[in-house]
Amino acid sequence: MQKIPSENLEIDRKARVYMPYEDPALRPPTERVCDFGDVVVPLDSNRAMLEASRCIHCPDPAPCMLACPTHNDIPSAMWLIEQGRYIESALLYRQTSSLPEICSRVCPHEQLCQGSCVLNKTHEPVLCGPLETFVTCYERKTQGVSIPVGSPTGKKVAMVGAGPASLGCADYLLKQGHQVTIFDSKPAPGGLLVYGIPNFKLAKEVVFCRWEDYEQAGAQFVGNTYIGRDKAIDDLFHKDGFDAVFVGVGTGIDAKMEIPGEDLPGVYEGTDFLMRANTEIDLLPEDKRERPQIGKRVAVIGGGDTASDCLRTALRMGADQVTCIYRRTEKEMPGGAKDRKMAKEEGAQYHFLTQPVKFIAGDDGRLAAIECIEMQLGEPDAKGRRKPVPVEGSNFSVAVDTAIKALGYWPDPIIGKSTPGLETHDWGLISVVDRETGATTREGVFAGGDDVTGPDLVVTAMVAGHKAALAIDEYLKKSN
Repeated sequence: MQKIPSENLEIDRKARVYMPYEDPALRPPTERVCDFGDVVVPLDSNRAMLEASRCIHCPDPAPCMLACPTHNDIPSAMWLIEQGRYIESALLYRQTSSLPEICSRVCPHEQLCQGSCVLNKTHEPVLCGPLETFVTCYERKTQGVSIPVGSPTGKKVAMVGAGPASLGCADYLLKQGHQVTIFDSKPAPGGLLVYGIPNFKLAKEVVFCRWEDYEQAGAQFVGNTYIGRDKAIDDLFHKDGFDAVFVGVGTGIDAKMEIPGEDLPGVYEGTDFLMRANTEIDLLPEDKRERPQIGKRVAVIGGGDTASDCLRTALRMGADQVTCIYRRTEKEMPGGAKDRKMAKEEGAQYHFLTQPVKFIAGDDGRLAAIECIEMQLGEPDAKGRRKPVPVEGSNFSVAVDTAIKALGYWPDPIIGKSTPGLETHDWGLISVVDRETGATTREGVFAGGDDVTGPDLVVTAMVAGHKAALAIDEYLKKSN
């Protein structure tokens, strides 16, 4: 792959710093709130070339590369895009990323590559994410995408969970010639990418097109199979003949509030709400094949990205009043500011320093109101985060028809409980001997992603899958 030329680059850098910047185009809020279509307007060729030419090509290692968990060679990709060499740029991304068309859409770029761009000091950063989306879409439309497959080794690897960690692991193992089978409790592959992220952020078609690449490379998918309940990891080894197992199930158990009325009709968990609101009915598990029934007044409890997704989904489902209830201030919110800004543009309201303490039923037995208490921020804890403290006697009620709890996620303990020799900690997170290899305390079993680290990013889960795949490949070679 050709690197960028170095001659006259110092002069070029100075000129590029002051090139005009244009914000990424978004569909108007009044338009996008009416459907679940993509919010971002795709770049065209001219805009892509112009935007890429703003890159000043920092000396290696460039800050954007260091900030990217996959260490994509972003400067070289920008140079290729600037020259109109889109296919080469896409192939460069695929050298280090298994899911560039997905990460380019869902990564918090303002916290990663774009946030580290040196142009932030004087100007606006290069739009790394939209440019990666552009070239990978161009590649798929013009020549297609394929995963090169190595000579068959006769070794079989099972993946538990069909999300980004397993997809990252499977990509590398297929290239080494190993046979890969992915098991998941859901009917379709993709995990969080399909069943957790709304369509206005990541269209299902993008995920399924990428999955077709895996199928063409020989990967097999077994859905509606809950490992730990329907089949044990021991069965994968002893009955199905797999030589190694990778566990990438994520953290899919919604955190509870443990307050009265939490089980009332009209109170939803964030995962259940997003899954049933954003996924085609025939792709849902049989017990979830109906849309959430929401009223005109919706409250979303929590301050992370899931809360933003729930707010924006409720607005698209026709709610008149959608309010986020959060016990700290906006400054302490863990979710991305970009999604929060779009939620506000679309009509979401925010109620800070407020903690629900009880869900109240109406005469029909359904949720009718939430009793809350005002909070104030106390002294910082060990991590420097100020703890919310209730204000005595400040209780009040908020009339709502629907409440959605978006409070965070816990691991599913069933894998640890059903697998002898596999150590877990903190309510079910899988213990690994070495984060760089994903090797667990059970021989032949590797793990990576959120089920090891706790909730994190799509890209970090994918990278964990990459690292585990390298270790699995070595393990299989030694087992000959």
